[in-house]
Amino acid sequence: MRWATLYARSRQLPAAFAALVVATAVLWFVARGSWSPVPVMLTLTAGIAVAAIGLSGQDLDLDRIAALPWPVRRLVHLTLIGLAAGGAVLAVQELGMAIVDLSLIARDTAGLLGLAGLAATLAGGQFGWTLPLLWAAITPFVQNDGSTTSHIVGWMLQPPGAPAATWTAVVVGVAGVVAYTGWGGRR
Repeated sequence: MRWATLYARSRQLPAAFAALVVATAVLWFVARGSWSPVPVMLTLTAGIAVAAIGLSGQDLDLDRIAALPWPVRRLVHLTLIGLAAGGAVLAVQELGMAIVDLSLIARDTAGLLGLAGLAATLAGGQFGWTLPLLWAAITPFVQNDGSTTSHIVGWMLQPPGAPAATWTAVVVGVAGVVAYTGWGGRR
């Protein structure tokens, strides 16, 4: 077997991809008549959360002594999760009449991906789902009073082009990708 196949199997990528597709399809089916930023946020969160569970392997000692460098693999793995989740949302929204702006989907995907990377780095790969899910659970309850704090905490539901929301997603995204790529899942 090639290393890519072994890596995919050790990270449960086939199961994660199937769960991502099923979660996206179910959430789109439920919200197809009212497709808006809220269902998009939920769909992206579900897709990234189910795929982020595999951000660490089964054997941590084997991960540490691998002959090939892990940072490149980690970066590719995280990037593929983001592309799959964002691509799935873009694909299902084409089936309906309502279209959510691409910049909002890209911003939310980047931020959620960073949160998954941070959670995997801090708590371990099997807990990569926790921070994206926690932030998505809080976001709808943030009162949008126009303050910078509400734009930062509720960044996932802010309109495209909101500077505080965009910068929050960029900072969280870069921090999570750099942390996970450099250090990997917690041991």
